[in-house]
Amino acid sequence: MKMITAVIKPFKLDDVREALSDVGVQGMTVTEVKGFGRQKGHTEIYRGAEYAVDFLPKIRIDIAVQDDQVDKIIETIIQVANTGKTGDGKIFVTPLEHVVRIRTGETDDTAV
Repeated sequence: MKMITAVIKPFKLDDVREALSDVGVQGMTVTEVKGFGRQKGHTEIYRGAEYAVDFLPKIRIDIAVQDDQVDKIIETIIQVANTGKTGDGKIFVTPLEHVVRIRTGETDDTAV
């Protein structure tokens, strides 16, 4: 099993969720986060004062999947979340050692 963590632009969330649902993803966790990478933030002017926005709003999506689904899900996220501009995000894949569904006690593949 793997944990796929994708960090994407906020306005892409609905499109990504819909596309992942179409390829069989049954659940995910979504978190509003802030961060920066190569974008490095930007400056804005508010009421005549200039200030730096160092951390940009992003969406973090966590999906626990079986090993045979990883490539398909990554391809789907890349296709849908790509705008071709800096700041489109990143995808991280990490191993999951053990998963337990709290309600039923099911473990590992059956819990996902």
